[in-house]
Amino acid sequence: MTDAALLLVMWWAMMLAMMLPSAAPMILLFAAVTRRKGAAGGSPGPATGLFVGAYAVVWGGFSVAATAVQWGLDGAATGLRDPRLVGGLLVLAGLYQLTPWKHVCLRRCRSPLDFLLTRWRSGPGGAFAMGVEHGAYCLGCCWMMMTLLFIAGAMNLAAVAAIASFVLVEKVAPAGHWIGRLAGVGLVGAGSWLLLGRV
Repeated sequence: MTDAALLLVMWWAMMLAMMLPSAAPMILLFAAVTRRKGAAGGSPGPATGLFVGAYAVVWGGFSVAATAVQWGLDGAATGLRDPRLVGGLLVLAGLYQLTPWKHVCLRRCRSPLDFLLTRWRSGPGGAFAMGVEHGAYCLGCCWMMMTLLFIAGAMNLAAVAAIASFVLVEKVAPAGHWIGRLAGVGLVGAGSWLLLGRV
């Protein structure tokens, strides 16, 4: 149980380190709107803390699932080695990049102002609910990319940095949605190559 708890902490910390930079525009805008609305006596700190905390809870749920999967893989931290599993996961991750669900979630993540204008809720409960909702959109946008850590290895810092950088570019770059689609096509191609036994 101690090993499982440590593995969960590792996944959760890794997810937050990877996702919070891309969520920074939303968090900063939420704090600015909260200040303008005069919530908590003009201080945006408590409401923003609830928003970020709720966002972290959503990724904590993903971390529990990732921990269970890695535990099922005998806690392997070095990555999958079976070309069929690797190829299949690459294809699935690539196809997900091209789905409508992915693009609905990505659009919400790329438009913090639109999210706040259409989904605003007042009070501490509202801040927490908005954090959960935004976290769910981010999870819906990025969860399949995070599963690629099972290929590269959960402890592979280069892979962590590469995926985090991709997520950041996809969410904040002007052509980020097209970069995401191109990445999807590339992942499907790479996975298909492996499944066909070309390498």
